[in-house]
Amino acid sequence: MSLLKVDNISVSYGAIQALRGCSLRVDEGEIVTLIGGNGAGKSTMLRTISGLLKPKQGTIEFEGKPIQGGPPHLIAQSGLVHVPEGRGIFANLTVAENLSLGAYSRSDHDQIRKDREQALDLFPRVRERLKQAAGTLSGGEQQMVAIARALLARPKLLMLDEPSLGLAPQVVQTIFQVIREINKTGTTILLVEQNAAMALKVAHRAYVIEVGSIEMEGPAADLASSDEVRKAYLGAH
Repeated sequence: MSLLKVDNISVSYGAIQALRGCSLRVDEGEIVTLIGGNGAGKSTMLRTISGLLKPKQGTIEFEGKPIQGGPPHLIAQSGLVHVPEGRGIFANLTVAENLSLGAYSRSDHDQIRKDREQALDLFPRVRERLKQAAGTLSGGEQQMVAIARALLARPKLLMLDEPSLGLAPQVVQTIFQVIREINKTGTTILLVEQNAAMALKVAHRAYVIEVGSIEMEGPAADLASSDEVRKAYLGAH
């Protein structure tokens, strides 16, 4: 069943059209990745789905209900949770305080404690740094905090925008391993990622976006072996 359906959406920043008639779907239990070059419209797509941008045309449905143009906080509370590019960590707050903000709209305290433990099991390094100010952490650790915080919102669909950006290769491996783990526990994932090789390895299905238009879609393994995709995004000649 489709958890998320984006149908024919267009988005503009002033005179610049960032998305042109884009459609995609994410089915329950999948990891779907959206790959493309810099400025192709990947982040715009996620920001539009999560209500931060309003589409000029088209519809977005989450669990069968229209959400396009809705208030971002209500979209997040419905279970569609967005980890933005750049992580959005509150630098002056401790790691523990950052995590508790993930559960700000919940009141089921016992379950919050369980979810927090599960998130910290996924990220042992975050557990070691709970009392530290989040701004003192490395980029990789901040990314881990951002994902752990999102998990405390109990996402049905977790949207990750460039989780590996600017991180050391070893940390990138860890982040992608955790993405797989999160998906195995039943969370559906929409992943925007410039590291196309890694994204296509973890995803079930993939979309390629170029200059605001979806140009290709299909099983991730098929796209990974396509000559076009390999030349453009995987550094194969």
